[in-house]
Amino acid sequence: MDDVSHVPKEETQSDKLDSSYAWCRLAASLVIGTVGGIGMWSSVVLIPEIQGHFGVDRSDASLPYTVAMIGIMVGNVVMGRMVDKFGVVVPTLISALCLGLGFTGAAFSSNFWQFLFCQGLLIGAFGTSGTFGPMIASVSHWFVRRRGIAMSLAASGSYVAGTIWPPFVHYLSENLGWRDTHLIIGGICFLIMVPFALFLRGEAPSQTTGTMGGQNKSSGVSIMSPSLLQTLLIVAGITCCVAMAMPQVHIVAHCVDLNIGAKRGAEMLSIMFGLGVVSRIIFGFLTDWVGAAWALFIGSSLQAFSLLLYLPADGVISLYIVSAMFGLFQGGIVPAYAVLVREYFPASQAGIRVGIVLSATIGGMALGGWLSGEIYDWTLSYQAAFLNGFVWNLINLIIICFLLWRIGHKTLKPLIKKEPIMTPALGRWPGPLS
Repeated sequence: MDDVSHVPKEETQSDKLDSSYAWCRLAASLVIGTVGGIGMWSSVVLIPEIQGHFGVDRSDASLPYTVAMIGIMVGNVVMGRMVDKFGVVVPTLISALCLGLGFTGAAFSSNFWQFLFCQGLLIGAFGTSGTFGPMIASVSHWFVRRRGIAMSLAASGSYVAGTIWPPFVHYLSENLGWRDTHLIIGGICFLIMVPFALFLRGEAPSQTTGTMGGQNKSSGVSIMSPSLLQTLLIVAGITCCVAMAMPQVHIVAHCVDLNIGAKRGAEMLSIMFGLGVVSRIIFGFLTDWVGAAWALFIGSSLQAFSLLLYLPADGVISLYIVSAMFGLFQGGIVPAYAVLVREYFPASQAGIRVGIVLSATIGGMALGGWLSGEIYDWTLSYQAAFLNGFVWNLINLIIICFLLWRIGHKTLKPLIKKEPIMTPALGRWPGPLS
């Protein structure tokens, strides 16, 4: 009888899940998201410069951010579909190329409309979009037991970008001007993203629909149609991010108005996103423990509270404190939507489904950024804009409470016949994962 003890055991599909290689892919995805996330925040830091150079008012100076976010919103769906069809490498390489071209084109823009075109189409729709939703969807295929924390970390790329990039962009703009700043950013994006995109080559392990760390098999009882659940998640994503956009988009301009200065505003934005990364890590573990719906409720409630704290804050110290609280409270909201999608929809639809929901959150950011600028132009103050964000946040909480009520009593039926689905215990407070 032959001795086969020395023959290495063949790696199975389940061996790839939550493996060290999966965590390496997550790290690469986080780097890509961090670098590509500049498309969300460069125009935020440069609002005063854009307003002065092109001679536009505050709401128009917010348009580069708005069109970039609309581009990301549309691109998330397109790029998400590409992930489902071709894998993550192709859309990531497209993003690297378009970010390089977009920032270069913005640097040579001779008028405001050319600048908007580069921001919306190249930087937004085909650039940063490939580094957000597609990264999160791709990572979700490699994790089951720790999917919540993995997807939260992947989503943290945009917040790490918000932490690192604003001071860097502000420094470059002050010393080199905004045009050279855009040229440097474009080169950085292309040179860093391409090799990390190539590292992500490899087929994801196959999975069953909607698993959640081995907890609680679904009874298959239907409580709402898949289209209704998708719609509710879309509306919830829009409402929470209209509220979220107010401090994120206008904190620099708000500090300029209060004579605190753009530099302090950029530092507050950096602190906000730095603690947002911490928040996403904390809420990632929380999502794995109590379920995504409860994590959404906790995060949305705390975000509403922090928005109210901005109303009396008008000094340097108070704004630093409130911005830090806002970053710590709201960071875990968006990834929880993606986790809910992966719990209740087929793995084969992860890219497109996650892309649609995350596009809704980005659409909310775009709407909130523009609407806050409009409210400022009407009132010459950001007080009403903060109150407007709070009202949108309350609508979000109503939707989340409805989802908790319905999902907490029953569970969704599988969306593919004969395909098992597993869900978290959303109707009670579960113990830690085994």
